[in-house]
Amino acid sequence: MDRASRVLAEGLPEGMPNTYAALAAHGDVPLSTLHHRARGRRSREAKAKSQQYLYPYEENVLVEFLLHQSTLGRPVQIKHIASLAFSATRHQPPADRPLKPPGVN
Repeated sequence: MDRASRVLAEGLPEGMPNTYAALAAHGDVPLSTLHHRARGRRSREAKAKSQQYLYPYEENVLVEFLLHQSTLGRPVQIKHIASLAFSATRHQPPADRPLKPPGVN
């Protein structure tokens, strides 16, 4: 949980006015960020995490495979890495599995 969400969840001590400005000052969080979290906008980290193609353990397996191939003297061409990443997702449940390989970015 990011800092702005934590400040919203904790609230204010007794005697302070219940406003976003008071919450922002008390929690040392920018007012705009606090307002965005209260309206449901996710943090950059949460948004980036939901957009990842591979789970972290799948990324680690792919990196280890590429490093292993390199130490064997058989480096993998960059154009094949997307299809390897797509193959790494085959064990995911069908509802979570991507339909196509990752794009160039």
